[in-house]
Amino acid sequence: MPTTMRWLGHGSWSLETGGHKVLLDPFLDDSPSAPCKAADVEAEFVLVSHGHFDHVADAASIATRCDATVVSNFEVCEWLQKKGVKSAQPMNLGGGIDLPFGRVQLTLAHHSSVMPDGAYGGNPGGFLLTLDDGKIYFACDTALFYDMKLIGAAGIDLAVLPIGDRFTMGPADAVEAVKLIGPKRVLPAHYNTWPPIEQDAQAWAARVKAETKAEPLVIEPGATVTL
Repeated sequence: MPTTMRWLGHGSWSLETGGHKVLLDPFLDDSPSAPCKAADVEAEFVLVSHGHFDHVADAASIATRCDATVVSNFEVCEWLQKKGVKSAQPMNLGGGIDLPFGRVQLTLAHHSSVMPDGAYGGNPGGFLLTLDDGKIYFACDTALFYDMKLIGAAGIDLAVLPIGDRFTMGPADAVEAVKLIGPKRVLPAHYNTWPPIEQDAQAWAARVKAETKAEPLVIEPGATVTL
């Protein structure tokens, strides 16, 4: 079966790949755009890009309930283990690990990272997933940076980029990111959750189609795409 991705609103995603369930940046119970609650999802692995509340809020409760393994930077893993998470795979920028569903590399992200209680959240990151049926790049919360070209050199089948502006890159920079990465397909995320990050995703998609070779995909929270 091909990898299936479901957008859970904001920067949250669920994946089913190779018979495994993976969750990225779970922010569900307090998210105005989430199509479900934390108690509704299942996961074997929970990937966390950085320590901000809108990416880590439900990680501990889901990982504890599902006996899932958290994959994140060292500081986030350590913080979540103090919250009751039993299994963690700590990483740092540029490093990669092999997991049952594929290889995970923690990529560079230009952002900030602090835990909900003010503790140091380590370096923010993105994730490059190498799966049996392709490669997915989650840029997560980041500004535009030229090294995206190096990430794209791996051959990206699907990229997920923030377009909300203000706290991450906006639509214009996200178009430039597509040019650097060169993915076959690209999805927008981290927008329209709250008024300060409202964006016209269709207008962004039109620019991607006109200015790049990538196929833009715009979906609503709760919808799925396959790799």
